[in-house]
Amino acid sequence: MGLNYRNSLTGLVLIFCLGFAMYSCELVKKSKSDIEVEFKLDTLDVGYTYWWPESGPFIGNCGEELSLVFSGTIIDLKAPTNEAGPLYKPQQGVIAIEQVFKIKELGENRYDSQKYFTTDCFYDSGLGTGDKVLVICYDFEDKYTIPGSGSLLKIDSFDGKTVASIRKFIDSDQNPDKIEKDVGLWATYGHGRALEDLIACRDELENPSEALPVPNE
Repeated sequence: MGLNYRNSLTGLVLIFCLGFAMYSCELVKKSKSDIEVEFKLDTLDVGYTYWWPESGPFIGNCGEELSLVFSGTIIDLKAPTNEAGPLYKPQQGVIAIEQVFKIKELGENRYDSQKYFTTDCFYDSGLGTGDKVLVICYDFEDKYTIPGSGSLLKIDSFDGKTVASIRKFIDSDQNPDKIEKDVGLWATYGHGRALEDLIACRDELENPSEALPVPNE
């Protein structure tokens, strides 16, 4: 009887521990940039808005909403062509997506778990096959778009400082103040000034009286 009692007690303890563990997991909320994707072996073809004057993660007067952000590895890179005539120099590339950090729903054009991403804005990017990249996309006319090679950022690892910074930016609803200390990091990509301008613009919106000139008495 004593053995059966001990076995029953052990069983109850195990059930309690498992229940507590499951409850604890439910209490831990995932961040916005922690997105689980069951990849499909399909390809997302994204257009290049070559006429946009800016590219990268901090564009627009006070920031445009990011639409699709992910990390991945370049697995194919074609030679540049003249198919676009005088408009721009297209160079097609394919990226195998590693992790997705932001998905903006665009009706029927919502990202649908594609494993591969292709676009033709690789010309003059300095990137090559095998490079790890962080990719920043926006939307135009209800479709995902990439505004230039400045939105293809070479990274050393999938869990490095650049990825951590963009995830913090996304998790804070694109509050630039949250990544102000990373201005130097983004400056290495040529986006430091854009981040500073975004911070200044946000501060001006939040404190409009401080931006107004003081009238002469």
